[in-house]
Amino acid sequence: MYPAVVGDEETSGVTSLEETYRYLFDLVPRLQERTAIRELSGGLTNRNLAVETQSGTYVARVSNNSSSLLAIDRDAEYQNSKIAAEAGIGAPVHDFMPDHGLLVIGFLEGRTYGPTDVANNLPRIAESCRILHATTPFVSDFNMFDIQRRYLATVQENGFRLPEGYLTYMPQVQTMFDALQVLDEGTVPCNNDLLPANFIDDGEKIWIIDYEYSGNNDACFELGNIWSESSLDYEYLQVLVDAYYGRHRPEKLARAWFLALMSKYGWTLWASIQNSVSSFDFDFLAWGQEKYERAKSDFESPRFATMLEQVTKRTS
Repeated sequence: MYPAVVGDEETSGVTSLEETYRYLFDLVPRLQERTAIRELSGGLTNRNLAVETQSGTYVARVSNNSSSLLAIDRDAEYQNSKIAAEAGIGAPVHDFMPDHGLLVIGFLEGRTYGPTDVANNLPRIAESCRILHATTPFVSDFNMFDIQRRYLATVQENGFRLPEGYLTYMPQVQTMFDALQVLDEGTVPCNNDLLPANFIDDGEKIWIIDYEYSGNNDACFELGNIWSESSLDYEYLQVLVDAYYGRHRPEKLARAWFLALMSKYGWTLWASIQNSVSSFDFDFLAWGQEKYERAKSDFESPRFATMLEQVTKRTS
């Protein structure tokens, strides 16, 4: 989550990285003859390291011990990563050592996206999403309504910070949930965490990486979350949804908008949990507060009522 990046490196202290990870990497035959280690930018639920060897470059994803509180299933991540790789949209998967929190995948050469890149490539992103969504069902499910409730219980039971006024929007959450049931078309394999940096463009194809939150979900959650994580203006959501479905679908646009709102509301609590349990040097509270402010704006917007009507009307 936010983000795990392959292809956008930051030089780090190779000597210290070698000392830190020597024992772990020596357990993996393909990493034993390594020539260099570089830390990759991003990664707030794991550390991502590019490990150069004589046979090629690999990415070692080393997870920390906060995964269970954050609703991350590392075995499902591994299995789903393999499914995405077999579909030709995710990086190759090489090694998995769950007892050591290690997943080794292939290094993808290409350009890592930022928000502007997402805005400029929405039809191509839609095509990559269609490839992923058409593959074999994942071994796990993802539903932000369920996860938000789980996060909320974790925050309340542990006395973690709950943003002021957070619970006042729970009635609107129920209203959204009920409206989304009307035209529910089931789930497809989704990444569910498509920040800009989880897109890698090799010039021909846009790859999708980082499957730690992957699971079968509503396709419109994927589309809405992509738009939300890039903080794009409203009109870009319509471009993405129209590109994905091949024509204008007002009910799908409304569905993506609601699920984007739910993603902001849910990830707000992810940040509260991380602020209390993570060892990463990152301002989780500020990140979460930004998500919450945007969610509040949507809850209180006149567009909320408009979308409630639109999301239940099927188009021909």
